Amino acid sequence: MTGYEIKEQEERVILVGVSLSEQDFVEESLDELAELARTAKAVVVGRLIQGREKIHPATYVGKGKLAELKELIWECEATGIICDDELSSVQLQHLERELDCKIMDRTLLILDIFAARAMSGEGKIQVELAQLKYRASRLTGLGASLSRLGGGIGTRGPGEKKLEMDRRLIRERIGRLKSELKDVERHRELIRTRREDTHKKVAALVGYTSAGKSSIHNALTGAGIREDEMLFSTLDTTTRALVLEENREILLTDTVGFIRKLPHHLVEAFKSTLEEAKYADIIVHVVDASNPQRDIQMQVVYETLRQLGVEGKPVITLFNKQDVLMDKNMEARDIRADYTIKTSAKTGQGLEELKQALLDILRREQILIERVYPFAEAGKIQQIRVSGQLLEEEYTAEGIRIKAYVPRELYGRL
Repeated sequence: MTGYEIKEQEERVILVGVSLSEQDFVEESLDELAELARTAKAVVVGRLIQGREKIHPATYVGKGKLAELKELIWECEATGIICDDELSSVQLQHLERELDCKIMDRTLLILDIFAARAMSGEGKIQVELAQLKYRASRLTGLGASLSRLGGGIGTRGPGEKKLEMDRRLIRERIGRLKSELKDVERHRELIRTRREDTHKKVAALVGYTSAGKSSIHNALTGAGIREDEMLFSTLDTTTRALVLEENREILLTDTVGFIRKLPHHLVEAFKSTLEEAKYADIIVHVVDASNPQRDIQMQVVYETLRQLGVEGKPVITLFNKQDVLMDKNMEARDIRADYTIKTSAKTGQGLEELKQALLDILRREQILIERVYPFAEAGKIQQIRVSGQLLEEEYTAEGIRIKAYVPRELYGRL
């Protein structure tokens, strides 16, 4: 039997973090971890932070804090703990033995949310692949911990529910999933090639999770993407056409949100989805202006983009959620952006300004041509209609006189 139903039980968790320096922002990181736990339907009943020079290689926190944590688990009637960093199999084993409860880390929590949110075939393959890689490297430490409760964090996902799969089965499954993912990536590559053939420009919405990318996308294109206050509400990319002034069209793509301490193998697993930003012509960086951590979040986004090789593209930064911003005079600054715009997906503030900025960038990428084409070359005018912007068209005795903006890459052929 490949799987069995697991009854969901309420997880009561304690969050655990280690502060390695004063610049660590561990409190803020645990606030985010609490949001992740809430998204995974767990109840946070306590938190514990230890200041250390380095993370304990065997138990994550030191001996004294471990005893304190044991006491806290008993007092709060917690069913498990969630550590703010990725745990090794050795740490999992020791913590499990010392605390006698379910042990989880930030990576497992994010994977669990991804598993619940993946809708497309590609998203499900990517999630299962990341889950299996995570489990394969921690088989010795995970077994008892993940089967401790009837259900909950770590037991959701598109793969087999049986967590005690041996390494051979996991290796075989990983091989099959990689092969399936290659097929999906080939299909995605084909779509990209078709887009390039039409010379349609692509703008990718990127940003920290819950910054409001999906809300902006829906407000502009009516795409109907799921949007809520939970983290990672969008996992699968959605591309829709956005019509600007003068009948210019651009493709707008929504991408998965970024988050601090996003584990490297998770970035690897979702590379093909995240690469929508890499192949885009314009980056629209959405920032939650109402979040006190917005500067750190912006830094995380730029660092993730750098990891993906997304550099040297025009950037429009949207300081979103102006409708809930207490300080209406807050300065919207992003020195790395070509344009900064204050927006609200709810009220529509700044959306026309965004369209204008996109139009300005498109114009910069195009060349104005005025010429007469012989009637035998009328096909070229159709090309201009599809890929450029036809301003004037007049039939004369010599041929067809046109005035149009055309993409630079098409100019040579016209």
